[in-house]
Amino acid sequence: MQSQLHNVLDFTLLFSRYKRQIYNYVIRMVPDRMTAEDIVQDIFLKLFENIDIIKIKESVNYWLFRTARNEIYGWYRKQKTYRKIFDSTEIEEMEISDDYNLTEEIEIKEVSGFLNMELEQLPPAQKEVFILKEYGGLSYEEIAGVMAIDVNLVRSRLYKVRQRLTERLAKKIK
Repeated sequence: MQSQLHNVLDFTLLFSRYKRQIYNYVIRMVPDRMTAEDIVQDIFLKLFENIDIIKIKESVNYWLFRTARNEIYGWYRKQKTYRKIFDSTEIEEMEISDDYNLTEEIEIKEVSGFLNMELEQLPPAQKEVFILKEYGGLSYEEIAGVMAIDVNLVRSRLYKVRQRLTERLAKKIK
């Protein structure tokens, strides 16, 4: 009984800590909000079911993103559609804010819209690296582990994506 209570507490803390990162990653990888929410729910359900076997609690972040990636690709396999993979045109992040500034929010949404349009133009592998780094908050090593690629390849892809996005966004803002 004590172990079960400990697992519930651990899960609650982990859920609170990682829900936003996982949601932001998934919502950018699947075409609609309902599907993303279902996938996130499945991910955290799997976390709860497997919390006992995750021996190193520091690796939960890696485990969650790896599971999220597997769930996303599994969903696409079930849909048998690879063409619209990574379509994120209707994205709204979960936002938790105390103060409200309409002008700032409009500017952020405008830049976010530009960014989303440019992300859609990227090859899927580059887009995923960017999303895992910028929205998932993963380290280069964690991204390499999640995607099963070399760390130097992660660095290279991220550099190329940032260069491309900087150039394109600079043109649109001018």
